[in-house]
Amino acid sequence: MKEFAVLVTGAASGIGKACVERLLQDGTQVMCFDRDAESLKRAFADQQQSVAQLHGDIAIRDDCRAAVEMCVDRFGQIDGLIHCAGIHSSRYWSDLEAEEFNRVLAVNVTGSFLITQAVAARMAARRSGMIVLTSSTNVITGGVGGQAGIGGPAYVASKAAIVGLVRSMARSLGPSGICVNGISPGVTDTPMIAAYSEDHRAAQVARSPLGRIGTPDDIAGVACFLVSSGARHMTGEIVIVNGGATFG
Repeated sequence: MKEFAVLVTGAASGIGKACVERLLQDGTQVMCFDRDAESLKRAFADQQQSVAQLHGDIAIRDDCRAAVEMCVDRFGQIDGLIHCAGIHSSRYWSDLEAEEFNRVLAVNVTGSFLITQAVAARMAARRSGMIVLTSSTNVITGGVGGQAGIGGPAYVASKAAIVGLVRSMARSLGPSGICVNGISPGVTDTPMIAAYSEDHRAAQVARSPLGRIGTPDDIAGVACFLVSSGARHMTGEIVIVNGGATFG
């Protein structure tokens, strides 16, 4: 039996990259999956022993299956999934075309299901596994009308769907010994908020009792916990990680 192995999607940047870095510090073997091949290659060029890499599209079933199979081929098993890959949409409702709406749903919702399906097929055979999907506190905190850096209807609808997907898959996969949970990050200092004005950034800080915007590592700490043995009796839960901004 080889060491613990986790597949991380969206691994080349932001929260996904922070998850990979934390897992590597703990001695975990990591399969990194991202659509940006060059960024992925640069991100972990010096970690070849513990990292496998594959670029592809999370919304394509065969790409998801290939990532899982590569993980198993390289490390002998797959114990966890942290799914961070996704796309943003800040287009206002009156300007939003069906093509963009459907693309966001295809990546953020269908992609989440496809990677879960591919991972679960392997985990079920071993009757063990931990799956973490990513929602957003945009779903519950407001600020969801759509403008620079703020989720519009397509993005928010896609992230709301993740809550239902987590609960449905937790119910379906529980009998196979698989836990399925979600993280719901608040405003996090990633390229997604690069377009925030100084005033808007200040407003996000003011909303948080902790008085700051979250870092990718803040979110990664919770995601990595959810694929650890410490979360072995948690399933179907959505953990909000936003510095208290929900009530701040």
